[in-house]
Amino acid sequence: MAMKQLDKLVAEKLLEISAIKLQPELPFTWASGWNSPIYTDNRKTLSYPELRSFLKVELCRLILERFGEADAIAGVATGAIAMGALVADTIGKPYVYVRSTPKDHGLENLIEGNLKPGQRVVVIEDLISTGGSSLKAVQAIRAAGCEVIGMAALFTYQFPIAIEAFRKADVDLCTLSNYTALLDAALETNYIRKEDLDTLTEWRKDPASWTPVKRNE
Repeated sequence: MAMKQLDKLVAEKLLEISAIKLQPELPFTWASGWNSPIYTDNRKTLSYPELRSFLKVELCRLILERFGEADAIAGVATGAIAMGALVADTIGKPYVYVRSTPKDHGLENLIEGNLKPGQRVVVIEDLISTGGSSLKAVQAIRAAGCEVIGMAALFTYQFPIAIEAFRKADVDLCTLSNYTALLDAALETNYIRKEDLDTLTEWRKDPASWTPVKRNE
């Protein structure tokens, strides 16, 4: 299956089950305080066995094609814990997950599971936003003496700030779908109108200071 087709197909499936919602005229407010025309919760995919399996297989294929043989798979908490485990199980590799903050008791580990220094690790994410939490997980794995050979994610907003952050951290990121493909799929399925495209494109360029434009009907 061509990559172009795959990213649009995945975007369509995420829209279908409302894992992604687009509301250019009734924006959401993110926890960060940002106004956003999009809301994403890819954990919803876990409730749909056929889709869950499809995404798992495509992530495995992407990892093997792009990064080759890994020694271990690491999921980022909490959104990618389950999908990471499914991927690790499918390709028969050890699995760990990385917490966003250390436990307040015990060894205060950020990494749950057994990583051995020197292992080559692929990180699994469900969503790339600014890249902050994803790259914190990378730091934790590197601090454990392992090499991060890449990150595979279901979806990215393609924020310039995230693209730059991954470049600086020297992390090779590949995703099944992305914001550009999402807009194409949403337009083709009449989920959005052509007039919404400008608004949705502007938001991606500078999400922190975007304000919705009320359109006169």
